[in-house]
Amino acid sequence: MDTDGPDELLSEFRENRLGVWGILQVTAGTGLVVYGMWAGILMPGFRKVPLKLQVPYLPASRAQVRNVMTLLHGRSGGVADLGSGDGRIVLEAYKTGFSPAIGYELNPWLVRLANFHAWRAGYSGKVFYRREDLWKVDLSECKNVTVFLAPSVLSLLEEKLLAELPDDALVVAGRFPFRDWTPFRVEGEGVDRAWSYNMQALRQHISRVDKNSLES
Repeated sequence: MDTDGPDELLSEFRENRLGVWGILQVTAGTGLVVYGMWAGILMPGFRKVPLKLQVPYLPASRAQVRNVMTLLHGRSGGVADLGSGDGRIVLEAYKTGFSPAIGYELNPWLVRLANFHAWRAGYSGKVFYRREDLWKVDLSECKNVTVFLAPSVLSLLEEKLLAELPDDALVVAGRFPFRDWTPFRVEGEGVDRAWSYNMQALRQHISRVDKNSLES
C-alpha cells in the first residue's frame, strides 16, 4: 500500500482544516496519552510520598551529565545517586571508573528502565539500582554523592547529608543548587549547571558561622 509523502499530507491538511471539534479531539487525545504515562509509569512511585518530597521525573541532559562528571573528575571510589531516575548518571559514573556505582530510586518503573539501559549498554550486574527511599539510605560510607532533585527536597536533604557523610565526601547537585550551601566548584551554564560541595569545608564554614553568632 502506498504511503502519502509529506507534501501530500500537508496538502490534505490544508484542504481539510481542523474545526474547533477536531482541535478539541486532538487536545483531549494528547492529554490522555500524557495522563496514561503519568498514571502507569510515574505515579506508582509517588503514592506514599508526601507532596513536598515528590520529584517529577526529568532525565538529565547530556550536558548535565558531562558537567557532573567534570566535577567528579579526579575522585575515586563509589558513587551514590539519590533519586537516580533512568540511571544515566550511575551508568556514566561506572564508565569513568567509579565502583560501586549505585542508584537509589523509589519508583519501580524507573528502576526497571535503569536496569534495561544498563543491560543494553552491556553493564548489567556491574551497576546497581535499588528501589529504596533515599531518606532511609545509610550514607555514612559514601564518598561521592550525586543528586538531581527539586529545591524543596534539597533543603530538607541538607541535614541528612551533613549528619551522615564523612568529611572527605563530595556532593554534586545538578539542575538546582543547595540553597544554604556555598559550592566548592560550579560547572556549566543555565539549566545545565552543576554544583559541587566539599563536606569538610561546609562543616567548617557552618562551625564558624555558629561561633560568630554565639559571640555577637
